Amino acid sequence: MTPVPPAPPRPASERVAAVLPAALDHGLLCGHAPVVGFLDTDGIRASVAALHTAFGAAPDVLHTFAAKAASLVPVLRLLAAAGMGCEVASPGELRLAREAGFAPSRIVLDSPAKTRQEIAEALALGVALNADNLDELERIDALRADGCASVVGLRVNPQVGGGAIGAMSTATATSKFGVALRDPGARARVVEAFARRPWLTRLHAHVGSQGCPLELIAEGVAETYRLAEEINAAVGHRQVTSLDIGGGLPVNFADDGVRPTFEDYTRALTAAVPGLFDGRYGLVTEFGRSLLAKNGFIAARVEYAKRSGGRRIAVTHAGAQTATRTVLMPGSWPLRVGAFDARGRAKAGPPVAQDIAGPCCFAGDLVAEARELPLLAEGDYVVLYDTGAYYFSTPWAYNSLPRPAVHGFTVDGTGARFTTVRDAQTLDEIAAESGARHADGLLALTR
Repeated sequence: MTPVPPAPPRPASERVAAVLPAALDHGLLCGHAPVVGFLDTDGIRASVAALHTAFGAAPDVLHTFAAKAASLVPVLRLLAAAGMGCEVASPGELRLAREAGFAPSRIVLDSPAKTRQEIAEALALGVALNADNLDELERIDALRADGCASVVGLRVNPQVGGGAIGAMSTATATSKFGVALRDPGARARVVEAFARRPWLTRLHAHVGSQGCPLELIAEGVAETYRLAEEINAAVGHRQVTSLDIGGGLPVNFADDGVRPTFEDYTRALTAAVPGLFDGRYGLVTEFGRSLLAKNGFIAARVEYAKRSGGRRIAVTHAGAQTATRTVLMPGSWPLRVGAFDARGRAKAGPPVAQDIAGPCCFAGDLVAEARELPLLAEGDYVVLYDTGAYYFSTPWAYNSLPRPAVHGFTVDGTGARFTTVRDAQTLDEIAAESGARHADGLLALTR
């Protein structure tokens, strides 16, 4: 029996309206839990279904989830159950993927700084890996045993240019990732590297993510496709059998709308590379933010409401420790903010310009400046929308602020139901993480 695909989720603002009061009733948001992350399980499953549908014309495709976008084992296990693989970029992420139950054959290891030990472990497990450079291929030569089950690829930088956010653009002329194809002699060296290694069967490229237009991403994929054709022609047979085209679909943070969609992306790919979905090459994708961002939010209590220099300021418990990119790069990562009262109901009233400040001890810890919202007061709540990816799953330990709890939810005819994804970090755990067991270590050196 074919499983019924999940229904498209309601807009994020509607989900928050249903979930926030219930979370307060359940005590998930309270005095000792003033900031919490929430994830919509149905929304995540619907996003995965939309991805699979958009690539339905491709006869051989492995969709992997970029673990860095939500490095939480229950999230990864949910994605594995929904038919995803997992892309990892460190030993820690590989461990999380294995804890989540991904088969090694559905895990792809990417990193520009793999050690020999990391490479050896991946090869022993049968995990696929993409070498970042030609020197790394030399290491794989020495470590790879006959009969190894790992698919091995080479990452190339098509150097097609950058998007609106330089830090998120990975196909610029000087990007640290991959073999720069347009550098003198580089293309010939890549072809020669494949000719010397019959087991090297995959090409990988990733142009960037937020701020990169679909046409730019598609151009990078097209350049990679052309290189695969060139390699296969040079070696005289079909050695390159798959293309890892990365992820990078941008997310709309301006409103509830999902745009661009995965369907928009596949249309752009088809226009740039007409043969991409004909089955000549297996495909691997590595989406992260586009699957999770719209399916999560942060809720935080307003601890104080004050005024400074004529500006109203709401001091909350969500700042740089959870919304790091937004605080440090507000022009590139603006977030929508919602205002709710102490019972979780949307606040009414005339909009007033307010700064939404966080708890971190530096002046720039502002999630939003001069944002027009109903006037916030002590005990109210703010919601940061579209934060299901990266925000609360990879917190910053500034001021030794504890990592917030994360809860999953579903909403049905009976209301909202919750489950714990990650417990809030305790003060004992902060002390242990900060070396409490070795408290006298430095003093010992002074004796």
